Amino acid sequence: MGRITETIKHLLIINVLFFVAAQMFGAQIYELFSLYFPKNEHFQLWQIITHMFMHGGFMHILFNMYALWAFGTPLEQMWGRNKFLFFYISAGLGAALIHIGVNYYYYNTGMNALIESGLTESSILEIINNGQYYTEWYSIAGKTTIDNFLGAFNTPVVGASGAVYGILVAFGMSFPNSELFLIFLPVPIKAKFFIPVLIALDLFSGVTGYSLFGQGIAHFAHVGGALFGFLMMWYWKKNQFKNNRWN
Repeated sequence: MGRITETIKHLLIINVLFFVAAQMFGAQIYELFSLYFPKNEHFQLWQIITHMFMHGGFMHILFNMYALWAFGTPLEQMWGRNKFLFFYISAGLGAALIHIGVNYYYYNTGMNALIESGLTESSILEIINNGQYYTEWYSIAGKTTIDNFLGAFNTPVVGASGAVYGILVAFGMSFPNSELFLIFLPVPIKAKFFIPVLIALDLFSGVTGYSLFGQGIAHFAHVGGALFGFLMMWYWKKNQFKNNRWN
């Protein structure tokens, strides 16, 4: 991996500064810069970018920044600053797009079920914008539907994980036979095997709701970042400029 590259160094600094600010000012910073559902009153357009620099805790930022350094360094060395930064931000935006799209599905499913019971959208929005809900809703649409509906509307997403998953895919496609040593496994695993399995586990967790990585994880954002990373790599390879540098 060699020395830390300039773009990654700057990304690490920005992420750390956001993290320190969040620890100092707490809820105000999270409310401003986390990515809320577009119909939530706390949503702001800039959150589509700023959420990538926010993290929920020390271990969250530690793992993301380690992965950014470990897997991003050889990519920036190969691509150059501008191409790496374009890829990183694009993967993060793709992750946000997929996350919001899935949340719209959850939101519309729950909202339509409640409207069919005789409620109006405006009255429902007034209730959930105040952080409230009625237990009777569970008898209307079922617990899973209502929980997904409320979670999609109320829960903001933070973290560089979506962009990092794009970086993981790019690393796996560029250096497929690199051997990765993991803390919880005593044997090395080639990138071309480990990274697809990791993404598949995230997809499984997102679809089933049974999280293998803990609670509060935006699995579809991970999958979205990986998907957009794959599509960019596929397009670049098809057009024969995957390895061209953008300085």
